[in-house]
Amino acid sequence: QVRLVESGGGLVQAGGSLRLSCAASGSISSINTMGWYRQAPGRRELVASITSGGKTNSADSVKGRFIISRDSAKNMVYMQMNSLKPEDTALYYCNAKGIMGGMLYERWGQGTQVTVSS
Repeated sequence: QVRLVESGGGLVQAGGSLRLSCAASGSISSINTMGWYRQAPGRRELVASITSGGKTNSADSVKGRFIISRDSAKNMVYMQMNSLKPEDTALYYCNAKGIMGGMLYERWGQGTQVTVSS
């Protein structure tokens, strides 16, 4: 099993920055991709992801503002969020995808709230 715990959300003014952290525990070696999703009313979207090989992907809406990184030695994934906008307000979830016992799996953290005031 893989367990994910997020931290780092909060309230920030527009233009400010936050860094989200996700700590992974359990069968870490089975994880292929980790990422951040956000849930706002009526939609959930992939914000950014990073593979075990370090390849990153991010939504167009956050390109140039959010940076995802991974510290494999510490089993951590981070997302530095800069130039935050009110529309970035959402519940952010850490996500892990991998293969265990020949089966694909997906795990979610409990979520951390990010609120950006105008």
